Amino acid sequence: MAAGAPRIFVSHLQGVAVFDPAGDQVGRVRDLVVMLRVGQRPPRLLGLVVELATRRRIFLPMTRVTAIQSGQIITTGVLNVRRFEQRPTERLVFGELLDRRVTLTETGEEVTVLDLSVHQLPARREWEIDRVFVRKGRKGGAFRRAKGEALTVEWTAVTGFSLEEQGQGAESLLATFEQLRPADLANVLHHLSPKRRAEVAAALDDDRLADVLEELPEDDQIEILGKLKEERAADVLEAMDPDDAADLLGELPTDDQERLLSLMQPGDAADMRRLMSYEDRTAGGLMTTEPIVLRPDATVADALARVRNADLSPALAAQVYVCRPPDDTPTGKYLGTVHFQRLLREPPPSLVSSILDNDLQPLDPEADLPAIAGFFATYDMVAAPVVDEAGSLLGAVTVDDVLDHMLPEDWRETEFHLDEEVATDGS
Repeated sequence: MAAGAPRIFVSHLQGVAVFDPAGDQVGRVRDLVVMLRVGQRPPRLLGLVVELATRRRIFLPMTRVTAIQSGQIITTGVLNVRRFEQRPTERLVFGELLDRRVTLTETGEEVTVLDLSVHQLPARREWEIDRVFVRKGRKGGAFRRAKGEALTVEWTAVTGFSLEEQGQGAESLLATFEQLRPADLANVLHHLSPKRRAEVAAALDDDRLADVLEELPEDDQIEILGKLKEERAADVLEAMDPDDAADLLGELPTDDQERLLSLMQPGDAADMRRLMSYEDRTAGGLMTTEPIVLRPDATVADALARVRNADLSPALAAQVYVCRPPDDTPTGKYLGTVHFQRLLREPPPSLVSSILDNDLQPLDPEADLPAIAGFFATYDMVAAPVVDEAGSLLGAVTVDDVLDHMLPEDWRETEFHLDEEVATDGS
């Protein structure tokens, strides 16, 4: 970046693509690493935390950044791909500095940090934070903060960044990561400190936190759930997919399970207990109890309306299950399945009972993982019904749950093998 270039607010760098000189993307920015300095000297920007396609996070020194322009970052083409490990003298901008409460030195007033700006020093390749965007007003929810005056001040005009922060908010951090998919936000949370992870989890709404919990390693799930108030923990479990919630409940002590189940809606608690009664790696243990269930007199138009539900995963939306009443699992007699593609080929007034696929045998709830995987591979399915001996539909197993249990337990934290130093421009 040329000397004299305008300052850049760090919120504009989150998720920005990083390219080598040949124009090939090597990753995306997930955080910035700074070093606080003594006195009132502005912090030095050491480099960027870049997430590679393999989800490994590496450190990219600013000395290897040749340009920041048009929403992209260009590197020299050589990356050290050792996993990033934060040193004691380093601070993460998104993870630790945003949402802090600091003090204006002139007035002694407490303000909240919403953003920071960085710039490159003239005639050097060194970068530093120069300004702080803050909002006045009492600490509290987003509504309160929106009422306060926002202003940009020099770094030297505030104090408090070097102090241990207690009860740090997370609104600005979450605004920065608002567009991330749940799996990517889960990766962000996994790399935060336990304290910051709990603060971010507390600031997420129940549905968003539920989606993120489903993508986190088991240890992180238990840690986050344990730091929520019990009433909220029960609400979040209800918002999760039933099979994932049951798996998480199953990892808790029996007393904790019972307390949380007693706080849930009776229907949701019954689903949890039913799922927990099956062995983990069986169709009953893997299934969700919330597939799309229709009566025989439902039309193709009814089915398509249900499939359009944005809250459904693609696998669950791939087919509907036709049963005699009741409509909720466990239902009356299972009659067959209608695949999404077949729905698209039929007139909307047609009855789903006239286009059933009832040739395939449904899964038995006691079917083990190899049998389930074999069924999916043989028939090219992404979801399959689970039916008991009485012919009642219990739920459906989706391919993502099968993969979750077939991959190594630590697959969310494992990357492809990489050499520690690579030239990304092919040299």
